[in-house]
Amino acid sequence: MIKKVQAGDVRLGMHIHEIKGNWLEHPFWRKSFLLDQQKDLDKLLSCTLDEIWIDTSKGLDVAVAVAVSEQTQTTNVVNPDSDKPKTETPRPAKKVSVGEELDAAKKIHTKTKEAVTAMFSDVRMGKALEIEEAVSLVDEINQSMERNSNALLSLIRLKTVNEYTYLHSVAVCMLMVAVGRQLELSGEQLRQAGVAGLLHDVGKMAIPSEVLDKPGKLTDDEFTIIKSHPQRGWEILKSCYQVHETALDVCLHHHERVDGQGYPEKISGDALTLFARMGAVCDVYDAVSSSRCYKPAWSPAESIHKMATWAGHFDEKVFHAFVKTIGIYPGSTLIKLKSGRLGVVIEQSQKKLTAPIIKIFFSTRANAYIPVEILDLSKGTDSIENIEDPLKWGFDINKIQGI
Repeated sequence: MIKKVQAGDVRLGMHIHEIKGNWLEHPFWRKSFLLDQQKDLDKLLSCTLDEIWIDTSKGLDVAVAVAVSEQTQTTNVVNPDSDKPKTETPRPAKKVSVGEELDAAKKIHTKTKEAVTAMFSDVRMGKALEIEEAVSLVDEINQSMERNSNALLSLIRLKTVNEYTYLHSVAVCMLMVAVGRQLELSGEQLRQAGVAGLLHDVGKMAIPSEVLDKPGKLTDDEFTIIKSHPQRGWEILKSCYQVHETALDVCLHHHERVDGQGYPEKISGDALTLFARMGAVCDVYDAVSSSRCYKPAWSPAESIHKMATWAGHFDEKVFHAFVKTIGIYPGSTLIKLKSGRLGVVIEQSQKKLTAPIIKIFFSTRANAYIPVEILDLSKGTDSIENIEDPLKWGFDINKIQGI
């Protein structure tokens, strides 16, 4: 039997069927579970929750649970130290190399793409939006970045034109989490940022495919339709009780500019939240560095350099944090060293933004491949001469990186 109970009546042994309310007001991402751990009960009781529903066919009812609780309390009086709840301190994730984290990052990337594709497809078919899986995936993304953020960030350029909308949302999610970590946001704020990134373009599901996927230049009327996607997305998310205000905010305002020249509301400066300003930077970077049906991609480094010249577009503090996150020479950038060797950026140096860690594989002087070497430019005598175009050399950067 499913029944509603007050938060104060919840006891160990109950089977939680559903917790009503905003998913960021409590730490439980599973829709239903058996409440059998004291630490989980303590967490639940510390939250401000509107409704809690239990399933008495799978766990204890209120009266039985209270009796069990009183018996436990009596036992604790006799042996006061026997069942004291132990405080668990989360252990920081072990730092690993890009290579060590890459397989796990690929799995997370694939799972996130599948989740976004499913969510957006449901929206296009008029079904209710379910984001429970998305929340748990954001936690996985954050954990991967704790181990080594460069692994996931190396995958964000893996897109096909047909899957752009879905993979763009995955990329913006990962960039939002990475920038949030750079800005030292809390764990809860990182979840908000990540889920907001996943959902920021959900309004495009309300745009006709012939306009959204048009290979040529849009007419003025078609561009007006495209520009309606933030408002349409906001309306879709507003109907989902699970969605936090942050996701609504980023969805509606990721095309705003700090100088007030964006859309749809032309708000500016401090009127834009931190999350909206983060969303604007992450959205634009991934858009300009990705191949689209109507334009080729800019290289990661070219994207950063051009964005840095767009006065009034981005919040300065957020953009600086973004550059610190992905580097002046972002991952996948092909670099020519003064020694004549070519290498691809695989990781950012902790010491110097202009001296990344690169994977050297080719000699321009010998015009031949050479044994692979991983070189941290912040520690060596070699240095960057210029950025090279992989197409000029006929290189498949993804293959060289092992992705």
